[in-house]
Amino acid sequence: MTSVSRGISWKNWAIRAALLAFALSSLFFYNDFVEHTYAHFTGSLINSVATGQWYLVALNIIIFVSFLVPLSFRRKVDWKEYGLVVAFFVSLFVEMYGIPLSIMFASRLIGPPLVDNLHYVLFVPVLGVTLAFTIQMMYGTMLMIIGTVFVTVGWVTLYRNIKKEKLVRTGIYSISRNPQYLGFILVIIGWLVGWPTLLTVIFAPILIFVYVRLCRVEEKEISHLHGFKRYRREVPWLI
Repeated sequence: MTSVSRGISWKNWAIRAALLAFALSSLFFYNDFVEHTYAHFTGSLINSVATGQWYLVALNIIIFVSFLVPLSFRRKVDWKEYGLVVAFFVSLFVEMYGIPLSIMFASRLIGPPLVDNLHYVLFVPVLGVTLAFTIQMMYGTMLMIIGTVFVTVGWVTLYRNIKKEKLVRTGIYSISRNPQYLGFILVIIGWLVGWPTLLTVIFAPILIFVYVRLCRVEEKEISHLHGFKRYRREVPWLI
């Protein structure tokens, strides 16, 4: 494998540079990001959010929680480990499409309803509901898409190779030792960026800590496998 200093692949440096450029590009939309975050924390978009769309709540919960099964393909699923994650997605989608508790609470604290002056750049009809996206939500959505790709490709790679190799280190596992956890961390950050409410601000760092811990636990469980020490030296923990 072609590598640069410290054995890190050029692919890793390219991905790191792309993610950094993506993050820095948000500075061009600084005012939009400030207005978006302010609107969520003051509740000024209370009249713009979807409410009572329980079929969207159920659909999103099923989709995102289903990712937890392939996430544990290397080991037996322990749902107690993912209780907090499931609780996050349930409460997140209930708030997004059911009852926006954080936004309602913020709007009551501020006082009279404020005017939603957000700049929406995209409108997408989904099952009878039109979802409006600001620039910040677009950034969050892109992070979630990238994260979903990491989770999906990681699972497919494991599924195809786990019976052939005791230690899977091909495909996406040649650039990340934990691509599925990296993917979920990106999804969580994406939700935090696109939906910056009290709920996500509290849950996001806790969930990231949980996934980091799971990375450590799983790597300890497979550390005895032949070639793991060399694999750990050559391939980054996340990216």
